[in-house]
Order: sequence, then structure tokens, then C-alpha cells
Amino acid sequence: MKIIFILFFLLTGLLSLAQKQKRYDAIYSGISWFDEKGNTVSAHGANIVKDKSRYYLFGERHTDTSNAFAGFSCYSSTDLYNWKFESIALPVQDSGKLGPGRVGERPKVMKCPVTGEYIMYMHVDTLGHVDQFVGYATSNNITGPYTYHGPLLFDGRPIRKWDMGTFQDKDGAGYVLLHGGDIYKLNDDYKTIAQQVCKSFTNGFESPAIFRKNSLYYFLGSHLTSWERNDNEYYTAASLEGPWIKRGMFCAEGSLTWNSQTTFVLPVEGSIDTTYMFMGDRWSFPKQTSAATYVWQPLTIEGPSISIPRYREAWMINTSSGVASIVRVKGKEINNTDKTLITYSGRWINDTLSMMSSALKDASFTLKFTGTRVGFYGLARPNGGYALVTIRNSKGKVVLTSIVDMYCKYAVQSLKFLSPFLKKDHYTFTVSVMGGHGNWHDKRKNMYGSTGNVISLDKLVINE
Repeated sequence: MKIIFILFFLLTGLLSLAQKQKRYDAIYSGISWFDEKGNTVSAHGANIVKDKSRYYLFGERHTDTSNAFAGFSCYSSTDLYNWKFESIALPVQDSGKLGPGRVGERPKVMKCPVTGEYIMYMHVDTLGHVDQFVGYATSNNITGPYTYHGPLLFDGRPIRKWDMGTFQDKDGAGYVLLHGGDIYKLNDDYKTIAQQVCKSFTNGFESPAIFRKNSLYYFLGSHLTSWERNDNEYYTAASLEGPWIKRGMFCAEGSLTWNSQTTFVLPVEGSIDTTYMFMGDRWSFPKQTSAATYVWQPLTIEGPSISIPRYREAWMINTSSGVASIVRVKGKEINNTDKTLITYSGRWINDTLSMMSSALKDASFTLKFTGTRVGFYGLARPNGGYALVTIRNSKGKVVLTSIVDMYCKYAVQSLKFLSPFLKKDHYTFTVSVMGGHGNWHDKRKNMYGSTGNVISLDKLVINE
């Protein structure tokens, strides 16, 4: 009897562990992700480092009220789907250049092959962007804590530019990238710069990222439109010194890089193939913690030409083989006109593309279902606003909340929210109009963002 009792609890524990591990079954773009504790993954302007058998994601940690530095996050994963929060790898400093009220952006980590140290680079600045430079921090452990050392020096002086990135070549050499196309080669210890190998060759071109396939280098970047999306472009060269050849856009013209901004390209190298994963940010100022999302897509590469020919809401990557495959979002679909299952509160109208839409604060739609996962599709548009998502279990306890940004510079129907897999239960899923929207201005005081508070419902999807 005692043995049976022990086996029962071992089996229960294993089943529980399996359920916790299967929170996501694919990479989903354009929606908020949640870590193992149900918190929103907050790691923008990011890069990924593979260390042994795990992938480590480093990115900007944000608040919903300010762009002030809130620390750099570190998450880890074995499959690139399910992310575990590891640490605030570099927290806000007590004072100084990365202290309260300062800016820290675009953290990039590389492991120095000579010393074995992990080196983090970042853009440091004031909130008014008048004291910009590339800083660096170090740690003996990949998850940190990282010790901030100040500016990265070239000829004894800081590099005073804004957006930055990094690239590690196949020979282990490390490089720092700056907007405009500047490329600096690091010394062997990765803590100082040996030389500038390429000088700025274009205007703008921020959020720089480089990857290499065979003997060709690809240099990606965006135009200068603050947090607004734009049609990012790329260049190619046979050498990092150049000359760099302009190739143009790598996504459909007018798609605004599938509504994202370049941050990094991760080669997922396997036994059969290598998939080059584009990593982009879909910013949502001011709610950068709750509503900003990620656009990760497999790149198509044909010689000097790269493209993301189609936006994939869901896709899978086998990290052992390196092979990517496209999948559909699975589940039972419920049309927005099914009022036997959906309850609308407040004023809703059937408008563009048969969407049920509302801009009335606190108007909501609710679905009660039994299952393990729920999501909804809607229309993002120029006057789209913030929507509040709440999921309650059979006991009325809130198990998940999220904020969804329904803004896009052009109208596009897409998946706007998908929960991780939850314990099977009877849930109440509610989406309500928050009565607010994202707006921001650049350094020239040009305004960007939404003009209204509209949210919409096309259809719901549930896994029973």
C-alpha cells in the first residue's frame, strides 16, 4: 500500500511537471507571452545566446508608465517557445549613468571566447537622449548578476551614438554595431575596441543586426520613426569592411516589416539545417510591459536575397535538427455573431469586415468555456485602443490578465491574444475596452500612434 501511495504521488508530480512544461507548443508572433509563473515576458530590444543546451533571452525590462531604465531581463528556454524567468541580469543602479531616471536599451550579450566571461552591451542615455553612448557590463555567469563598468571606449573615448547591436563571427571575433552602419571590432577581452572596421554608410538605419550565411554578411536595420513601425531594409557584403550593397526591403512593401522593428537574427543550427530567425519588436508606448509584443519569423534566404514573404502567426522550430515548419493555430473557432456563447456588454456595432467593435470604455465581450486555452482574433487599425483581457477559473479566481494593443498604422486582421495552456477547467474569458490608446512623439515632437480607443472581435478560438 505504501509503495502504491508513493507511486501515485510520483506519477502525479510527473503529470503536473509535464503540464507546466507544455505552456506553448509553437512560436506565436504579435501576442503577449507568459513565463512559467504567468507573468508577461518583458525582454525587448533583445538578443538570444545559446549556452550549452539552453537559449538565454536578454532584453529591456519596462514599466507601463515611463521609458526610464527598469533593468535588463534574462529568460531561458530549451525550445524557444517556453521561457523561464532567470533574473534581472542588470538592475537599475543606485546612481550614475544607469541609475534612476536614465535610459538603458537594446542589451546584447556575447560570451568572450578568450576569457569565458559574458559581456553585455547596451545603449545608455538620458530620457531626453542627449547623453548617449555604448556601455558594457560583465559577469562570470550567463544569468548574472552583471557588473556595469561604464562606457565602451575607442581611442580612449566613448562611442556616442544611439541604437546598437552586436555580432559574433565564426572565428570568435566580436563586433559592436551602431546605427548608420558603423561597425567596431572588439579586442580579445571584448572590453575595449580594437578598430573601426566600417564607417557609417547610410542615414538613419537604426536597430542594427548582422548575421552571416556561408561567406556573405547581411546587415538589417530600420528607418527613424521612433516606436512606429516602418519598412526595414538590409545590405549585404562579402566582408564586414564592405562595400555594403543596398538590397532593399525584406518584407512586403507597406507591411512595416510585419509591424515590427529589427532587433536580432538568431541562427538555429541543427543536424539537418540552419534556420535564421528574425527577431523584431512590436512596441506599444506607453504600455511597453503589458502590451508590447514580439515578431519572430523564419527568414527565407536565396543567395544575397532575404525575405519574410508571409507573416506566420504560428510556426515550429526543431532545435535539434534546425528545421522549421509552419503550423496553424489549433482549436475550436467561435464566430463573433454566436450570441449563444458570447455575451456583449455595452454598445457594440458590426462594422468593417464584419467585426464586432466598440470604443465605449468598459464595454466588453465574455465567453464561458471548458478547456485549456483561449484566444481571439480582431482587427488592428489606426484608431485601435487598449483591451483588457481577464481569465477567471471555476472558483472565480483571476488566473491571467493581459493588455492587448489593437493599434496598427493600417487595418489588419490577426491573432491578438492566445493564452498559454492552462489546467483544464471551466473558465470565464472577458475582453473589455480600456478607454485608452498608445501615443508618443519623437525628438522633433512629431506625434505617432493611435487616434482612438476601438477594440474589435472577429472570432474566438478555444482548446477543449
